[in-house]
Amino acid sequence: MLVLVTGGARSGKSSFAESYTAHLGKRGIYIATAQAYDGEMRARIGMHRQQRELTSYAWTTIEEPLALAETLISLGSLLNENLLNENLANENLPSDDSGNRMGGIEGDPVILVDCLTLWLSNWLLKVEQEVDAEERLMLKIDELVAACKAFTRQGRHLLLVTNEVGYGLVPEYKLGRQFRDLSGVMNKQLANAAEQVFLVTSGIPVELTRMRYQF
Repeated sequence: MLVLVTGGARSGKSSFAESYTAHLGKRGIYIATAQAYDGEMRARIGMHRQQRELTSYAWTTIEEPLALAETLISLGSLLNENLLNENLANENLPSDDSGNRMGGIEGDPVILVDCLTLWLSNWLLKVEQEVDAEERLMLKIDELVAACKAFTRQGRHLLLVTNEVGYGLVPEYKLGRQFRDLSGVMNKQLANAAEQVFLVTSGIPVELTRMRYQF
């Protein structure tokens, strides 16, 4: 099942996504897209990691700021190999920062990506000086959507956290406008592909898919 969780800054969307991950499976793989550009961001990353470690839920963290589609494809392949060969050696699986190996558990882990907005921002900053920046990012979004569909096709659970950024004023600078527009395109495509879409406002999650108006 593909689940998209969206909302504004500090709305509680990440906390809800983590709780829902624990509801869906016994173990989670947390794909973090944040990059520690400065001390404040390093502190934020450390705080979120510590909060996960304090829970009783079994998390494995992968830090991947750019190659998100490729990571999902790789995880899907590893899980397929585990299903075919239960005796797969653990040394063939990626490890988290503590050296704990993924796999060897009953049932597939639930994958949580937090967040897509940072992933898009990382790519935009990487290619912003290129003349075909928007076209390249549209291709990256298409690749991500395809990877998400492929990962969940066999019944695995994948949760994606993103931000609603288009409710305010039109950004003054071109880079801000590109980010706003590409975020809207990304969120719309993934929402159309998702079985469940949650909007979190003031800590309250509302499931939107069942409320969708049909012509």
